[in-house]
Amino acid sequence: MAGSKNLLGIFMLQIMLVGLFSSHADGQGLKVGFYEKSCPQAEAIVSKVISDVMSVAPSLSGPLLRMHFHDCFIRGCDGSVLLDSPNGQSEKFSPPNLSLRGFNIIDRVKLALEKACPDVVSCADVVALVARDVTVATKGPHWEVETGRRDGNVSLIGDPISPGTGLPSFSANITVLKQSFALRGLSAKDLVVLSGGHTIGMSHCSSFESRLYNFTGKGDTDPTMDPNYIARLKLKCKPRDQTTLAELDPGSFKTFDDSYYRLVTKRRGLLESDAALLNDPETRAYLVQAISHGSTFFKDFGVSMVNMGRIGVLTGSQGEVRKVCTKTN
Repeated sequence: MAGSKNLLGIFMLQIMLVGLFSSHADGQGLKVGFYEKSCPQAEAIVSKVISDVMSVAPSLSGPLLRMHFHDCFIRGCDGSVLLDSPNGQSEKFSPPNLSLRGFNIIDRVKLALEKACPDVVSCADVVALVARDVTVATKGPHWEVETGRRDGNVSLIGDPISPGTGLPSFSANITVLKQSFALRGLSAKDLVVLSGGHTIGMSHCSSFESRLYNFTGKGDTDPTMDPNYIARLKLKCKPRDQTTLAELDPGSFKTFDDSYYRLVTKRRGLLESDAALLNDPETRAYLVQAISHGSTFFKDFGVSMVNMGRIGVLTGSQGEVRKVCTKTN
């Protein structure tokens, strides 16, 4: 009986959470060109700032793309990941977000927008537009970004690590990954397509150290990983290394392309969550299709980014448009 009550409780929690994340999950209130009249130069301003940044700091492309994911998966795409707090208790200071970089670039974009159109463009929309523009700057696809999001005013340090509803871990298996995406109205295809964003960027050695040195607690390596790749990674990453970064897509981590999928199919996905894509028929089939003639990856990536950008959005009179992205009005 106690087990039945626990299962019922979990079921009811999932129902409530689906309601939370799917609020406005269809993008109600969002549209392409939302600022055409209120700030017609908005997207051009964002593009110009990002172009300038990428010309001198291309390594920020991955973190800025990932910031949109970290924002949307917690409380929806509402800019909550950008908020500071006087006691360090906002999402920004949660362990999964400590590796995020580029907050100063978001501030730089917002400052330029405020000069041109005060109190008009939300920080949540800035994050979404920046994600598109860093992708384009690294030779990736262009897609039309729906805008019209409003900014939330709640940001809690515990949300990104909340069991079941937090950010999926870099060590998550395919079942957990699919559940996490489904909770937010995203499909298995969205999962494998958005994982392709790992074609740019880097990861700390500590994120995959166990795969190299202590996978099951017996000083062993991950048997699903190419042993030659493990040997190369061990040259770069030593045990308990908290600072060194490794390329998620070695050889082309500054270029948005399909080589990430080639690596995963060769058992050279850096993170366990990358390797997990081989363990599901649908995601595995997409891996193969993405590296074949006639790949639709670039087109699919834009579609999945639009889908993700609709998660739990605030629109209309909900939320606010922050003047400064790090604090509420």
